[in-house]
Amino acid sequence: MPRPSTSTLWLNTLAIVMLATLPVATQTGEWRSYAGDPGSRKYAPLDQINKSNVGNLRIAWRRPAVEPRLMSRDPKLEISNNFRATPLMVNGVLYSPNGIGLVEAFHPGTGRTIWVQEPPPGPDGLRGTSTRGLAYWRNGAEERIFVQRGETLMALNPKTGQPFADFGERGVVNLRYGPDNKTPYSWSGAPQVCRDVVIVGSSMTDSPAQKDAAPGDVRAYDVRTGRLRWTFHVVPRAGEAGVETWQDNSWQYTGHANLWSLVSADEQLGYAYLPLSSPTSDMYGGHRRGDNLFSDSLVCVECQTGRRVWHHQLVHHDLWDFDLPAAPILADITADGRKIRAVVQLTKQAFAFVFDRVSGQPVWPIEERPVPQSNTPGEQTSPTQPFPTRPPPFDRQGVTVDDLIDFTPELRAAAMAIVKQYVIGPLFTPPSIKGTGPNDTRGTIQLPGSVGGADWQGGAFDPETGLLYVESITGPFVADIIPGNPKETNLRFTRGTREYPPAPLGLPLLKPPYGRITAIDLNKGEIAWMVPNGDGPRDHPLLKALELPALGHPGRSAPLATRTLLFMGEGDSIMASVERTPKGMPLALAPGAGGRKFRARDKATGQVVWETELPAGTTGAPMTYMFEGKQYIVVAVGSRERSAEYVALSLP
Repeated sequence: MPRPSTSTLWLNTLAIVMLATLPVATQTGEWRSYAGDPGSRKYAPLDQINKSNVGNLRIAWRRPAVEPRLMSRDPKLEISNNFRATPLMVNGVLYSPNGIGLVEAFHPGTGRTIWVQEPPPGPDGLRGTSTRGLAYWRNGAEERIFVQRGETLMALNPKTGQPFADFGERGVVNLRYGPDNKTPYSWSGAPQVCRDVVIVGSSMTDSPAQKDAAPGDVRAYDVRTGRLRWTFHVVPRAGEAGVETWQDNSWQYTGHANLWSLVSADEQLGYAYLPLSSPTSDMYGGHRRGDNLFSDSLVCVECQTGRRVWHHQLVHHDLWDFDLPAAPILADITADGRKIRAVVQLTKQAFAFVFDRVSGQPVWPIEERPVPQSNTPGEQTSPTQPFPTRPPPFDRQGVTVDDLIDFTPELRAAAMAIVKQYVIGPLFTPPSIKGTGPNDTRGTIQLPGSVGGADWQGGAFDPETGLLYVESITGPFVADIIPGNPKETNLRFTRGTREYPPAPLGLPLLKPPYGRITAIDLNKGEIAWMVPNGDGPRDHPLLKALELPALGHPGRSAPLATRTLLFMGEGDSIMASVERTPKGMPLALAPGAGGRKFRARDKATGQVVWETELPAGTTGAPMTYMFEGKQYIVVAVGSRERSAEYVALSLP
């Protein structure tokens, strides 16, 4: 029997009647939110660059990740080349967090510096890292840029870069958790403004040493004063809804379930949509029996109060690190003859869950289906997991012998020998104990792995056609757990090495494509087309003679849709984990590894219309804008070998 829906049906009657279109901030040629608009659609209705002239695109300007004048203050300053930012374009100025998290304002036509945020005093003032983006707020003549850097939130004057001294304490809000600000804070996302609050998530460790941890509550602050307006408890407290899903009072000590990715908002409704992550720990939950709300849940809250409107948990009692990795996408669609204000949540397990964003009702049925159960002592797996009936999965799920690479008999034999050492099975096959004996298995090959399916790059939605474009990777990893050492942890079992599966003869264990782009028709709940993203290992000595088509790179790259084209890079290998790459596997095959190509595709078919090679692979999400009659496309790039920078493309 399907379990009852976890939605709380608080209906806004006026909003149901008024099915107005979500405002498009990019209609003016600007880019005022991290993903173009608060609905995270990564779409702009611009068409100066089109199929007929995209072949003429050239680099218009380049800008380093950190303004050289800042670098000169500390010649030993180290900057990561994994530059994750996407700029805003507001009132003829580009704004972005730089490679150390400070805000820089620069000219849209030349990349020339206008102003740079002054670092805080002290020897560590320049120490920082890039975040994904900023938030912009305006009310009449009032304007503010919001930046989260390290453990602080600041509001800056867009014209000067100076902080507003009356925001928080002397211009700074301390984001540490707890009444005494003792719990450290970090985040790589971008603040989201809705109505008169600015909302922030947080990043917590994925490998806690103890079962006791702080919950990563979502918080909102007044845009003018910086006063804390509300806190959403991601792990419910006594008397709150959902606390009954934490058996044995495990809510009292379990933490995380934070919002590490990005927030979306519907300004007209006054709702924010929070994609939450897995609780402590993400691969063993014997100490937190139950479904564990609100972990792995899409939660809709009122922007001004934080009151929960509705929620859906998309993974019960997470053991797979299947946290919700991407900003929910707000899309107005027509499904089964009904106009629907929808919200789409993309997941690591390669699902697109589609809900009415007003009521929380699924647009198409979601079924609770039986899933494999854990054999780990003390573990109590959920008997079922949610499966959407539409759209179909946009990437491969689960592993069988039929999924193993088989281009040659030699490759197939090598793959078969490897897979015998592991547990394999369908989606939601639990992690397994890594044995030490000659006949023991080495863990579960999980597909999608915690780095597979969709991730932070999310999707791009075209409101004119109803097509949603999703980049995903077939990224397996080994879900291995080991007994906890009582001298080091109070967890009965902890994660092992979580390595990627070995590469038979230097090639991926599974069949391609290893990275793909899928177009989903949200009006029908069907896949319109799918194409590999990049060549992949087709030129490997064992494959070159076979003259294979594109096999796809396993890199992370965000899409950008315009009125005429779909733009996307390949990511860069700087985003692949060297530590998790086993001996004998080229780093280029590891999940997250990409290439230097940047392409424009036909939105109706996915076919490549144009491509170029950038100085390095794409590390941030691309954006586009109009300035003085010319359309530009800007994207952050960087690699282990090349310094991070922004690259701007335009027509001659």
